Amino acid sequence: MKNTLKLWTHLGIGTALAGGMLAACSGENGGEAGGEGADTAAVAPGGTVLGSGGGEGGEGEGAATAGGEGEGGVAVNRADTDPVVYGSALAVTEAHVIAAHDAFAAGQTQAAAEMFAHPASEVLVAMDPVFTKLGVKDFKPLLLAASDAVFDGKSAAEVDRRYEAIIAALRAAEQKAPASDASDAAVATGVIADQIERASTMYRQAGKSDGYEPYLDGYGFFKSAQTTFNRKAEAIEASEPEAHARIKEALALLAKAFPGATRPDKLTVEQGALSAASSRVMLAAGS
Repeated sequence: MKNTLKLWTHLGIGTALAGGMLAACSGENGGEAGGEGADTAAVAPGGTVLGSGGGEGGEGEGAATAGGEGEGGVAVNRADTDPVVYGSALAVTEAHVIAAHDAFAAGQTQAAAEMFAHPASEVLVAMDPVFTKLGVKDFKPLLLAASDAVFDGKSAAEVDRRYEAIIAALRAAEQKAPASDASDAAVATGVIADQIERASTMYRQAGKSDGYEPYLDGYGFFKSAQTTFNRKAEAIEASEPEAHARIKEALALLAKAFPGATRPDKLTVEQGALSAASSRVMLAAGS
């Protein structure tokens, strides 16, 4: 646990979650802390979360709800009324969790431990007031417990169990989305567009160095977009056929850009093609 605390402190999580969270997460089942420390989260005056990913997404052309940030950055001041913003916050979390799970399976344990923990400080602390308002049970301890499991060398079965618990919590939180006049398909399309744009942004960042983290971030956003599309494709095709076609095109290109959780020796997809595909999705989604 001492080593894990050092990791969380390095990620900027330690202070934000100090008020009882660490004790809750030290238990084998992750605990059920109440999310203290939300008022210590880094939030811009307008209510936008300030991402803690070292500015990795700051140079992008702008995700639908991210204000140009590829990693982190969700307009939480609108999340309690806008289901796309709310869904994007959950999708950003899911992206990191998928990336963590797949990195762990690929033997990248340090990156996996960090990825499981990242959303707790990047998005979820700032979302605490929204979740409280909408009746969503705090699930930050589940992410930190998964990080702890990886860091402490738990079995793949145990990591899988904790991963599935997070996904279940995300699906439950999804059911608490704020009401609006937008259809389920339109909301899903907006969330997918946001994730595709983030993936495109992180692919650009990955192309500027041989670092692993930007690539893994982008991989997670791609997989989150793909997962959401797989669950909502039928509804999107029925009511948003143009968006459905553009999403399929973009995901096919992203699958080539991010062939797996392990970064390939060479990034072969042209950034221009990826940016254009993302722009077409955003245009079709009305973003």
